[in-house]
Amino acid sequence: MRSIRARITVWYALSATTTLALLFAIGYLLLQNYIVHDLDLLNRAEFEQIRARLGHDYGALTPAIIDQRIRETTDYASVLFYINIDFPKHGMLFYSNNLDGRPIPDVPRKHIYNTAVPGIGELRVAEFIMPPFDVTIGTPTRQMRQVMDAYVEVCAALLAAMLLISAAIGIGLSRLVLRPVRLIGATANRIRSDNLAERIPVPAVRDEISDLARLLNQMFDRLESSFHQVQRFTAEVSHELKTPLSLVRLHAEKLLVDGNLERRHEEAVLVQLEELARINQMIDELLFISRAEAHGVTLQLTVQDPGRFLQGIEPDLRALTEHRGRRLVCRHRGAGRVAIEDKWLRQVVFNLLANALSVSPPDGRITLSSEIDAAVWRVCIEDQGPGLTGDQYERAFERFVRFHVPSGEDRGSGLGLAICRSIIDLHGGRIYAAPGTDGIGLRVTFELSVAASTAADHA
Repeated sequence: MRSIRARITVWYALSATTTLALLFAIGYLLLQNYIVHDLDLLNRAEFEQIRARLGHDYGALTPAIIDQRIRETTDYASVLFYINIDFPKHGMLFYSNNLDGRPIPDVPRKHIYNTAVPGIGELRVAEFIMPPFDVTIGTPTRQMRQVMDAYVEVCAALLAAMLLISAAIGIGLSRLVLRPVRLIGATANRIRSDNLAERIPVPAVRDEISDLARLLNQMFDRLESSFHQVQRFTAEVSHELKTPLSLVRLHAEKLLVDGNLERRHEEAVLVQLEELARINQMIDELLFISRAEAHGVTLQLTVQDPGRFLQGIEPDLRALTEHRGRRLVCRHRGAGRVAIEDKWLRQVVFNLLANALSVSPPDGRITLSSEIDAAVWRVCIEDQGPGLTGDQYERAFERFVRFHVPSGEDRGSGLGLAICRSIIDLHGGRIYAAPGTDGIGLRVTFELSVAASTAADHA
């Protein structure tokens, strides 16, 4: 069980039920001993009555008189007592009628014991010495066993009820106990890069939960300070980098405008301008990825038809593809609505297309397929390039990772797919790479959830 709430409920229910079971077991033993003690008292009371009925001169009485007096005393209680009197060296002197001539078994060196008599059942037996006679009196234990069985049935029913009641109490108790923990979790979940000032409320009671809240607040204080330092450092570094880069670019452009450079020097300056543009773009991309991963980018999502979105960008996609000497095939099927922000999702599609163009052979085909089902909008961009192998499918989305860049192609910054993943993550979707059709090329797919109203319509 991974839930603390479930564990608390189970532990409470088991501990309460186990405690009650132990109490019932102890009660069973005490009740049984109490009933057995009462049976022993009944046997002794019957013996005292027999001895009083025989009188003090019982030694001078004949066996017939002894039998008559005992029967007058015991016949009324023949259902409750089984009696025989042994006259050592002369044999059995008396049997109660309910014994039918069967003696009560004797257990050596014991005067109080349990024994079983065939045809009668278990008896609680007490042996009394009344010289020269041995008086043995037995009382059936059948009623005691019935009482103990009824006790067990009642206890089992109470244990089942206790298990259900304690489980219900455990659920309520766990909710009450874990309420501060849920509050801590909810508050900690709200603390993001755009909400670093919020803190967990600390209860007035000094206990382990309040100590944990204080420790977490101290940790958030340190994180907030560190995050602000990183933000300031990033902003300052980007500003300090862009300023000299802009100055270098201005001076390089001025050299070109003046027109006093030789051909070879002019080409060198053009290369410098291209590299400066690449560095500026790389700085902007790194800043965006950092902000996206820190949840510092807020999307303005609008629910719209993905098919119409693709129709809007398809002309630009075809123009870019044809300019690079490749062929573009676009397909879309299904109907639905998805919450997206046009600007960022447009960048994802163009980044994926640029990545496919950079590895596709001349006159190669690039396929953009879009499909909407009951829950997901799935977009795939597939090329006919060399593809990837092994762990390269996952590493392709890491920063500064590049594979199979043909000679003469724009080698890029290695951040395009990383930016795509950040944008798709902000949309709550997922993006992944897989082999193309028939194992040729690479297929990159991103998936976004369909709006709830559309999913309900499908259902």
